[in-house]
Amino acid sequence: MAVAPMDTIAPVQQSPHRTETGGSRRSRINGHLLRLPFYLLALTMIAPFYWLIITVFKPPRELARTPPSFVPQSPTFANFYDTEWTPKGINPGHLQGIFQRYQVDFGFWRFMFNSIFITTAITVGSLLICSLAAYVIAKHDIKGRRIIFLLIIASMMVPWQTTLIPNYVIMRNLGWLDSYAAYIVPALAKAFVLFFLVQFLQSIPNELIQAARVDGAGEWRIWWKIVLPLLRPALAAMSIFIVLAEWNNFLWPLIIVQSDQMANIPVALARLNSYFTGPDHQGAIMAGGLLASAPTIVFFLIFQKYFTRGIALSGLKG
Repeated sequence: MAVAPMDTIAPVQQSPHRTETGGSRRSRINGHLLRLPFYLLALTMIAPFYWLIITVFKPPRELARTPPSFVPQSPTFANFYDTEWTPKGINPGHLQGIFQRYQVDFGFWRFMFNSIFITTAITVGSLLICSLAAYVIAKHDIKGRRIIFLLIIASMMVPWQTTLIPNYVIMRNLGWLDSYAAYIVPALAKAFVLFFLVQFLQSIPNELIQAARVDGAGEWRIWWKIVLPLLRPALAAMSIFIVLAEWNNFLWPLIIVQSDQMANIPVALARLNSYFTGPDHQGAIMAGGLLASAPTIVFFLIFQKYFTRGIALSGLKG
């Protein structure tokens, strides 16, 4: 009997998909059940944002409808800019969009510029100042540095509301009210950022700094060329906290702002909500809220990996 050559025998076809056993299926279901509270928590966070988005694209008549609809039946961009709106109200059912409601130069974009400029200046300035102070405290043997550091940490226990009146008096005496300086200068010193960076620098070997000094590098050059690059993950993590806090800052700008030109986005939206009431005006207000939240979401998505890395590497070690 003839035997077929080995190369002519067809290989046994194996299924590319493995059959899921009962145990693995049960473990997968149990895993989903254990994560169910987190799914519900995520739903409570997503639901308001979803309502914000659908409200933006509803016309005024649909906004006043009862019960409300969960999907826009007649989507429109009129809440941003309504081309059919007229100051005399010739076309009923048409209201001003968010870009038509402010009588300032560049309209709503003026407030976007104010918020972006102020937030960027505070973030960059705070990180530079705190990184320099952290380098001095963590890597320089100066007299009383521990006491200074403890005093800075103790300032974190003082409610920030207690500084409103003293800071306002200082800004008024300096003539800085209704100016960018009143926004930026009082917000540059941040104790938590300094504490975080000091803890991060504790993990950097002192021999690295000493080697740079032996090579003739000055303290400014060491800080700029060695310390700042090593602090990059921590700086990125802290930048997220600073950006979110300053972008949403409302009470201090409300106190120092005296004109619409210098208002940031939270103050501008609060004034808009006080000027226009009723459900049919909520579309334009929600449009402003959507535009206000978009930059922070994009910023977090870009720096998310640096945020997690900075938290993991620092470990808040003493």
